[in-house]
Amino acid sequence: MRQPDASTPLRIGTRGSPLALVQAFQTRDWLRARHNLPVEAFEIVVIKTTADRVLDKLLKEIGGKGLFTKELEEALLDGRIDLAVHCVKDMAVAEPDGLVSDIFLPREDPRDVLVSHKYRSLDDLPPGATVGTSSMRRGAQTLFARPDLRIVNFRGNVQSRLAKLEQGLADCTFLALAGLNRLGMKDHGWKIIETEEMLPAVGQAALAIQRRKGDLWVRDLLMPLHDPVCEREMACERTFLATLEGNCQTPIAGLARLTDGVIHFRGEILRTNGAGRLTVGGTCPAPDAAALGASLARDLLGRAGPDFFDWKRPCG
Repeated sequence: MRQPDASTPLRIGTRGSPLALVQAFQTRDWLRARHNLPVEAFEIVVIKTTADRVLDKLLKEIGGKGLFTKELEEALLDGRIDLAVHCVKDMAVAEPDGLVSDIFLPREDPRDVLVSHKYRSLDDLPPGATVGTSSMRRGAQTLFARPDLRIVNFRGNVQSRLAKLEQGLADCTFLALAGLNRLGMKDHGWKIIETEEMLPAVGQAALAIQRRKGDLWVRDLLMPLHDPVCEREMACERTFLATLEGNCQTPIAGLARLTDGVIHFRGEILRTNGAGRLTVGGTCPAPDAAALGASLARDLLGRAGPDFFDWKRPCG
């Protein structure tokens, strides 16, 4: 197996946010330890994505969540980097020709966290309070539980969203617990929301490594990091998402957990204004994870009907 070295380092592409950098450096360090390689055998390449540059608009207004990965994928295709570390929840369901994401790292805690300086839960918020989020899912779930609340756009990385909260631009916001854990921000006393109350985004807390299909030496380097449990969970969740996104643009949540060889999955779709929600759930043997995700998504689509969705076009 080809080994990177100081003259031909393995180039790891990443967004430039503090969280993305932590994830890229952690991947590098795991590879160093597994293959007994010096730090000079790796290069971290920071690439700014469209989603990082345009922060004053909702993602759906500028092209969808694939804008978190577009420039990284272009860098892979033109040979500027050898691999890219992605949050699975930020990835579009279809990959560009020539690229593959077949390495999944161990999954972090998928729950959300309610962050506020004054309130401990959505129930504590007074009528008309403002909730800062750019997530269609979180906004719809919030309005489903509390239709009296007001949603304001909060785009940006963890630090910028916390700064907006400090400035009083909202009464609370939501962050992914996985990101806070990876950043070492564990002791702030913020409220962890159980998945029974707020089902997470598909792929939340999971990391995938993307590479060129023909670079088998990169695959072989990465394979010792691969977590088959996360792979099965993502097969269920992302097939669920792919089946839904072929037909609608609507807030989607889903969580698969693999326990003792059995996949347990729950999913939901919501109207963006929180006025409606449909849920689904099921179990299957681990090898059937993808089939379960597709089947449950089709069940939701059949129950929803065309009038449930807010848009009549595919998701971006």
